[in-house]
Order: sequence, then C-alpha cells, then structure tokens
Amino acid sequence: MNIAFYGSSLLSSYWNGAATYYRGLLRDLAGRGYRVVFYEPDAFDRQQHRDMDAPEWAEVVVYPASEEGLRRVIAEAAKADVVIKASGVGVFDDELLGGLVAASQPHAIRIFWDVDAPATLAELARAPDHPLHRAFPALDLVLTYGGGDPVVAAYEALGAARCVPIYNALDPTTHGPAAPDPRFACDLAFLGNRLPDREARVTQFFLVPAARLPQRSFLIGGNGWESRAMPANVRHLGHVYTHEHNAFNATPLAVLNIARDSMAHVGFSPATRVFEATGAAACLITDAWEGIELFLAPGEEVLVARDGRDVAEHLEGLSAHRARAIGEAARRRVLAEHTYARRGAKVDAILTETAARKRERAVA
Repeated sequence: MNIAFYGSSLLSSYWNGAATYYRGLLRDLAGRGYRVVFYEPDAFDRQQHRDMDAPEWAEVVVYPASEEGLRRVIAEAAKADVVIKASGVGVFDDELLGGLVAASQPHAIRIFWDVDAPATLAELARAPDHPLHRAFPALDLVLTYGGGDPVVAAYEALGAARCVPIYNALDPTTHGPAAPDPRFACDLAFLGNRLPDREARVTQFFLVPAARLPQRSFLIGGNGWESRAMPANVRHLGHVYTHEHNAFNATPLAVLNIARDSMAHVGFSPATRVFEATGAAACLITDAWEGIELFLAPGEEVLVARDGRDVAEHLEGLSAHRARAIGEAARRRVLAEHTYARRGAKVDAILTETAARKRERAVA
C-alpha cells in the first residue's frame, strides 16, 4: 500500500519532538513493503536544522508554506491507499485536514494521527466548530502516540470510529549505547525544549534538585532555555541534534524525563526520550505518571519521582554500579517489548484489517 503522510518534519528534530517517532515507525512500515511519501512544510527553520538526509525508505516532499504549496500536496493524496494527517503540522493544519479528506479516494484509509492527544482533546472541547469534529465521519481511524484508555474513550465519545494508541518506542538502529562524551559529563541530564506546559515541572523536577544539591553537576539541553536563570551548577547546551542523543544519554550518571503537564495528567504517554535514554542503557529518573509500570518496572528499570525532593534523594543514593544495573535492565526490557518493529507490526495489522473491512463494505 502507498502511504501519504502529512506531518511536521521527518528530516528535522528542531522544535519537533515527533521526529524520532515518525522515523522509527515509517522506517519499519517501509520494511514491511509500504511505499511511504512524507509531506512536510518548509517552516520554523527546520530545513536549516536538518539532522538527517532524505532516507532510502521514504520519499520526502518539502513544500512551501503557502496556499499554492498546500494545494499541490493535497492533490497528491488522490494517489495514496493510506492518507495520514498528523496533528501539529504547524501551518495550515485545518485546511490540510479538510483538503485531505476531500482529495483521498473512496478506497483509501483515512487516518488522523495525534502526536499530542491531550492538547487536541482540549482544543476539541473548547471549539465545537473545530474541523476535526466535521472530519470524524470520514475518518477510518484515529491513532495516538499515547494516552491509553482515557484518550481512546474520549475520542470514541467524540465520534471517532476507532482510536488506537501506538506508543513511542525504541529504534535500535539509531539509538543505543555509546562511548561517553566529556561534553555531556554530569550527574543528571535533562533534554527537552522550553514549553509553557512543561516549564513549571522542569523547575520542580530539575532546577529545585539542582539548587538542593550544589555539589552535584546538572546539564540541560533543548531550545529556549538560554534566557532562563538557573543555579550555578547547571550547564545549558541549546539544541542537541539527534545524532548526539546516544552520547548525551550514555554519559551522565542519570538522565531525567519530565512529562508536559497535559501528558502527565492523562498518563500512559511515555515520551520518545524515555526509549532513547533506556535504549542507550541510561539510568532513567522520570516524574511520576499513571501507566509507567506498563513500560518499565519502577525501582528496577526506572526510578520514579513524585517531586524534586524525590529526584534529589534518588541522585544522592545512586552509585555508578546501581545506575548501570538499572540502565542495563531497562535496555533489555525495551529491546524485548518496546521497539518500533513491534509498533510497526501493530500498525500493519490495523491497516490490513481496516483495508479488508472497507473492501467488504464496498462490495456489499
């Protein structure tokens, strides 16, 4: 089957936390025989911050962020067997959704793929005239990268024919153990862009422990933090490119995951960083959120913190030996249960089943 995927960016992770997710899933689907064309707008300086070349496993179409560029790529949907509109493209999102529903062929599987379900559901609750409300009758599937049963129930109550979480995972061909890099040497490292619904939790889970432990070293990577005042024992790196993530995760004593407010509230939403870090055998400390035990065993494969005090206590009691043991146990778990090969197999089964159902309805 031919897949036309309309998303934020495959080629750049710059201000684009979904890049790793897209790459892992689409690489696997291409290996299963799908022909993938990824459409991404030339926007937000992402093309100036590419961290991968156009891959062999997908054709990437970069289009101008203009009405003419939009019309051109919408028309391409007519060639596809599977048409996917991701959330958070960033430009012309509403027009893309309506245009793709109209342009796709009757036999095509139409999918809305939500990479930020809590934010989208909040928008839908605020806006009865949101284009997604109108699109539900024409959509075959809503796929999400997190949220579990609460998100499934919310989407199906709004009119989605079927909603299935496809969680983040590990792509072991790109993320794995690496040699330590002195640039990333520290006791605790955090990687994440500065976002309004994350900043308070970064203060609580990262900056408060840094202030409590002045003798320890802390490292923060990601966009937007350069203007934020931080304790003297915190270094800021700025944007960390994807090819540097393995060393970033493998070097510190421990790596911190901090969910955004909405993701933590909904639960069942492990970030890509969780699997990148554990894939590199990092000792991961994560803020507490419902569902963590479905992915990693607290105390054995991950350390869970309810607040900044817990983070500080975990760090103070963490030996290099125990950190290695936790990281190695986590890597074994994600390799066994949480790879993009497993996620891709699930998507493949869903697409095959949906295509068969559509054929049966067409004949009837």
